[in-house]
Amino acid sequence: MANTPLMPKATAVWLVDNTALSFSQIASFCRLHPLEVKAIADGEAAQGIKGLDPILTGQLTREEVEKAQKDPNYQLKLQGSKVVVPESKRKGPRYTPVSRRQDRPNAILWLVRNHPELKDAQIMRLVGTTKPTIAAIRDRTHWNSSNLTPSDPVTLGLCSQLELDMEVEKGAKNLPQPVAGAAAETLMPVEDSTSDDAIAAAFSFGTSKPKREEEEAIDADAVFAKLNSLKTADTDADSDEDSAAEEVEEADEGVEIEDAGSDDDEDNEDNK
Repeated sequence: MANTPLMPKATAVWLVDNTALSFSQIASFCRLHPLEVKAIADGEAAQGIKGLDPILTGQLTREEVEKAQKDPNYQLKLQGSKVVVPESKRKGPRYTPVSRRQDRPNAILWLVRNHPELKDAQIMRLVGTTKPTIAAIRDRTHWNSSNLTPSDPVTLGLCSQLELDMEVEKGAKNLPQPVAGAAAETLMPVEDSTSDDAIAAAFSFGTSKPKREEEEAIDADAVFAKLNSLKTADTDADSDEDSAAEEVEEADEGVEIEDAGSDDDEDNEDNK
């Protein structure tokens, strides 16, 4: 805890031996139970522990101790450390607990789908995996690809939200920036897009309606002309069929007359 002094029991031993603070004040400062502090004072607990001076370590000041000794209700305040310990940069892949390693493919799949701007090296830093595993999940050749479900690595505890945001920001900087001229060619000026003509054209108002009516009228005339031509074609075809039928009937009558004449000739020859 940030508000707990270093080596709280050793600090409590020193405060019990060297100050007139109450048990509750020492217990509150060292994050211990008052009965435990009483046991330390009675020699029943913390035997063999050497006391640690919180004044020498910079956790308390003499003025703070004297103020607390004068007022039994005053609570000691832990002093902030004046020494800033630099964080050592981690080298090598991130260590992933054994219980979380089975979740790494799901986290990789989530990163690949939701953040395509991330490079393989960035995913490796976030999840602690290898390039072949990332490539297999991208190409769907992973041995368990059918059972993978995308899961947020922050929710899985594989990385922090700050680390993910930093890597996403770095990946976004590497993306190609849009060309300014391309946007100017595709976007219309505000004056043109908000003009009356543009609004009328967008909502089919104004001059577009008479044109549509004119086109509909032209189409109607063309339809009627087409129907008339079809009717005339049908009447001509009917007349042709009638004339052809009359010619066939006349031909049949001529054949019958010739057949009758030949029969009469045969009868006359028989009578002779």
